[in-house]
Amino acid sequence: MTSKAQLSRMIEAGQGKIPADLVIRDVQLLDVITGAVTPTDIAIVGDRIVGTHHRYEGEAEIDGHGRFAVPGFIDTHLHIESSLVTPLEFDRCVLPHGVTTVICDPHEIANVLGAEGISYFLDCSEQTIMDVRVNLSSCVPATAFETSGAALEIEDLLPFREHGKVIGLAEMMNFAGVLALDPGIIAKLWAFQDDHIDGHAPLLSGYGLNGYLAAGIRTDHEATSAAEAREKLAKGMAILIREGSVSKDLDVLAEVLDENSSSFVALCTDDRNPLDIAEEGHLDSSIRRLVAKGRPLHHVYRAASHSAARIFGLKDRGLLAPGWRADIALLDSLEDCRVSDVISAGRLVTPELFAERQPVPPVGLGSVKAKPVTAGAFVMQNRPGRNETPVIGVKPGLILTFRESATLSTGDNGLEPDLAADIIKVAVIERHGRNGNIGHGFVKGFGLKRGAIASSVGHDSHNITVVGANDADMALAVNRLIELGGGFAVADGGAVTAELALPIAGLMSPEPFETVAHDLHGLRDAAKALGCTLPEPFLQVAFLALPVIPHLKMTDRGLFDVDAFDFVS
Repeated sequence: MTSKAQLSRMIEAGQGKIPADLVIRDVQLLDVITGAVTPTDIAIVGDRIVGTHHRYEGEAEIDGHGRFAVPGFIDTHLHIESSLVTPLEFDRCVLPHGVTTVICDPHEIANVLGAEGISYFLDCSEQTIMDVRVNLSSCVPATAFETSGAALEIEDLLPFREHGKVIGLAEMMNFAGVLALDPGIIAKLWAFQDDHIDGHAPLLSGYGLNGYLAAGIRTDHEATSAAEAREKLAKGMAILIREGSVSKDLDVLAEVLDENSSSFVALCTDDRNPLDIAEEGHLDSSIRRLVAKGRPLHHVYRAASHSAARIFGLKDRGLLAPGWRADIALLDSLEDCRVSDVISAGRLVTPELFAERQPVPPVGLGSVKAKPVTAGAFVMQNRPGRNETPVIGVKPGLILTFRESATLSTGDNGLEPDLAADIIKVAVIERHGRNGNIGHGFVKGFGLKRGAIASSVGHDSHNITVVGANDADMALAVNRLIELGGGFAVADGGAVTAELALPIAGLMSPEPFETVAHDLHGLRDAAKALGCTLPEPFLQVAFLALPVIPHLKMTDRGLFDVDAFDFVS
């Protein structure tokens, strides 16, 4: 909290009576409300902007000549765990891209560790340079149709509610439970009626959408068409345009961001790995692409900052003006969103600034408790009288899957993959040490001609998911993950050809993000050598087990029809 003495200094520095702590000299300031671009100094005291549109002196100065100043970007919904690194490494990876605030849902680690996972994220949020805000995970487990490592009821969430980094309740994924008045879900919604409640309602429309919104839910990042987004906007829902490593909705949603809607639209990544961040960027990439698509420039930057702050009740940021938090991205180009420097809470972001943070001990080591499997674990027998086998259809850039069917041949090991038709096996192995379940099925769209890919990142209960063209390599990949304590593995012809250890809850690496990005390159190459045609196969594998995203998914309990919200008979 700002002291009285500090407040007095801010007022005097704003009047030009005393030097500011930091001045950005001769920069072009973008006003995200009017679109004006004005040459000015920006004076900062502590974590606050105290002056613009005038000349200032500062104890320290940054040369802004030839550069543009915009408000720091706000990622309105993401799971830091999907970056595959710890929150402190995520901070070091993403903040240089101009992202000064993130609103995370520690849903992934909470499904493994429960309240301990949320505590870990809140401890990390006290150390990061960027402002990491937390929405409390509402759906742990996401449904009753899978086995998770933990369960969180309203009594488990309430102790965190008053934490200074907590905003409200995270994405309410179980929209069917909301509409069915599930008592546990109603208890959570009722407790957070005066706080922000994040939404998650893929393809929900009509009366169902109205009922969902009547619960006080305000946002959605699951729209996958402009028509879906427009209905939700018309019903008062803020739309978060998502562009992650797997879920890529920007192209189809770009048209909804215009002069009329930009105050009710924000940006998010949801799930993005460090390899994509290194190659493409983070929110800066989304901004660049939206501007290139002809979206009005200052409205794009408004959505990335001021609108995001307003939607989530962060009243101190999102504008470059006196009295506002000094979160600033300095750009070499507005159109290309090329970030050259970042100021976070009045501090110039440097390697030395990251070095000042205190480490947070890792949690969840040894969370992978599955027992080793044999190739026989993946044998599937055809049911008498059934000619057609249901198949999960996968398409690049979508976590939506599709229900297909195929006539598969039967061999010595039961139903066989059909590699010519791009149909391979998929299995989910319970890894929390609770029941040893294994769910079996078939999936189309990976392109594999041989081998297997396994992942302990399996939204949302994070069991081990494996896809493969043969049973032996599937078992090898799974067993290697058990040895690693979680991660990704590729097996080919009886050998593990690439791997990445994620021992922190089976979700995150303790290594620097540069190391993780390097290892992901090797994994991607190894998957491609199997014939994989998906640009991001590992997170695509991870979403095969998510039974709150239509249409057909696989859990450790079996094949699940999301539309019917029941298992496939």
